[in-house]
Amino acid sequence: MSQFFSIHPDNPQHRLVRQASEIVKKGGIIVYPTDSAYALGCHVGDKKALDKIRQIRQLDKNHNFTLMCRDLSELAVYAKVDNQLYRSLKAHTPGPYTFILEATSEVPRRLMHPKRKTIGLRVPENPIALALLEDLGEPIMSVTLIMPGDEYPLTDPYDIRDMLEHHVDLIVEGGYCGLEPTTVIDLSGESPVIIRQGMGEFEDFMA
Repeated sequence: MSQFFSIHPDNPQHRLVRQASEIVKKGGIIVYPTDSAYALGCHVGDKKALDKIRQIRQLDKNHNFTLMCRDLSELAVYAKVDNQLYRSLKAHTPGPYTFILEATSEVPRRLMHPKRKTIGLRVPENPIALALLEDLGEPIMSVTLIMPGDEYPLTDPYDIRDMLEHHVDLIVEGGYCGLEPTTVIDLSGESPVIIRQGMGEFEDFMA
């Protein structure tokens, strides 16, 4: 049976954030809110938790996960970012974008694209997610909470509890997140390429 924390969406309670962080550190799988949709997350180095998330979502071994980072400086630890790219990222983080970037040696090999050695990273504009990441002190390995056969993410934390309370360790109720995913932009090549149009405007990133 999973735990269920109601955390204030604007002023997250530190005590509950700390407890959620400890669950992640101990290998737990959590459901938590982001600025686009609810997500499944676990510790970045926990292969067992990663495999369990794959089972919940029925994902194949080639599905790319995202590293959810607390700020741009942390993102730059896990991705190779030059000065020009850093300025572009700074103007759009935190926000509803996932960036595909060339991975550094800090990224576990199983999380990289097997051929291109890239990784998806983002900085969410959500107080609960950012507080959790700050307390954790490292990224969360994350994937949008879309159940097998569904077209859209789950939005109601109480429905999520009914569906997943025996499959995850914690569900964080932080209000309504919405249905639209992030905009995914590939920045690993010579010029930005949009992979998926979501909440973030690609034209704004190019400006």
